[in-house]
Amino acid sequence: MREFTVIIEKDEDGWYVGSVVELAGCFTQARTIDELIERMKEAIEAYLSVEEKEVSTEFVGVQRVKI
Repeated sequence: MREFTVIIEKDEDGWYVGSVVELAGCFTQARTIDELIERMKEAIEAYLSVEEKEVSTEFVGVQRVKI
């Protein structure tokens, strides 16, 4: 079993948008967090079924920067 990091944001229309840090271009959206998680699993499986190379990135963390 593999584990991926999902960043979840809420857009201006109230939709939750999730993107996978380790998989560039792997994202989806839903009205609820529960629905988003299910859709993220489907998106990850679809991404991995098409992508042939091994994923080698590792999520390190999030840093807030003030300017």
